[in-house]
Amino acid sequence: MRYKIYGMQPGLIQVPVFVYPTPITFYLEDQTTHKQVLTLYNPYEFAIRFKVLCTAPSRYTVVDPEGSIRPRCCIDIVLRHNAVLPANCNVTDKFRVQMQNHATKKVIGKQDVSATLLPGKPTGSLSETEVFQHLPSRVDYPDSARIQTPNHIVVVAAVVCIVALLLPTQGDEDSRFPSYLYLTSHLKLIFAYVLACLCGHIVRHSRNRLK
Repeated sequence: MRYKIYGMQPGLIQVPVFVYPTPITFYLEDQTTHKQVLTLYNPYEFAIRFKVLCTAPSRYTVVDPEGSIRPRCCIDIVLRHNAVLPANCNVTDKFRVQMQNHATKKVIGKQDVSATLLPGKPTGSLSETEVFQHLPSRVDYPDSARIQTPNHIVVVAAVVCIVALLLPTQGDEDSRFPSYLYLTSHLKLIFAYVLACLCGHIVRHSRNRLK
């Protein structure tokens, strides 16, 4: 859909018109539907006037068919079907909502809304017939469904500790390695302690998997 914009002033812009609901449906055997509410929206930064027209004005009553809407506001229009008869079932009429410049009353936008009288009563929507239940606060999975694989970070850390323990210690006379690869005895003790903790974790994890 294309909208023609001729300038920045509200009186010179063809603006989209926002209304809800569309279409409008009346039901012959449901009196609560013989009166409907049509909401007109003005999302713009300027006030606008509105006017509601109809292709069959004798069949409907429109409360306040003309008026104005302030910027970023909306207004409800009450539509009442005055000819709820079997002969008028499946007959579709149309309402036209015109938006006008607030000062000049020049039409700057329009929207057509169809209105149909249907026989019978409205059928219940799916959401009204569905049964909603509480969700569990936590889910307990069986042991067979749990992933029983060692933590990759633990495995990588264990490999790093093993490599560190295989490096030469400071004070050794072996000159095949660069000087920065020589570790102190204190640092190797730390790596050995960490490796022992990691091995204990892996063993406990393996036992739990076998249970």
